[in-house]
Amino acid sequence: MTLHIIATGGTFEKHYDEISGRLVFGESHIPSLMKRARVSLPYTFETVCMLDSLDMQESDRLKIREACAMSPAGKIVIVHGTDTMRETAAVLGKAAFQKTIVLTGAMIPCEFDHSDALFNLGFATGAVQLLPNGVYVLMNGRVFDWERVRKNRREGLFEEADKR
Repeated sequence: MTLHIIATGGTFEKHYDEISGRLVFGESHIPSLMKRARVSLPYTFETVCMLDSLDMQESDRLKIREACAMSPAGKIVIVHGTDTMRETAAVLGKAAFQKTIVLTGAMIPCEFDHSDALFNLGFATGAVQLLPNGVYVLMNGRVFDWERVRKNRREGLFEEADKR
């Protein structure tokens, strides 16, 4: 089995620019995190975009959908911003691929202390191997069906939601 990992940006991928004092995008953290976690599962990696998910447009979601369609892998992890992860999951869920696709992200940038990025990527890498075909959001140590998840902004967590 080969895993395919897709980077799309989000808080997970942000870097601190010491000159401007702002969070910006640079090279993806994913390859170094996979190495740091000593993942031995063969995987391929691509960057589709590097965007804050609030800036993501429908055309960006269609590029992500196309990357999933074109990948020969049956297991795909997408690192995505948390604010519109549910919207991208819906685009992928409605495509009804015969693949297992999981979306994950981080509430705190990867390079910050106490970031959830490494845990979430590791959790997604393990869970994608065990889940049946479908589209899932994996955050906070939980697995959510794409149709039954929402971000609780007040708590900073994902939770089960009524089916939309």
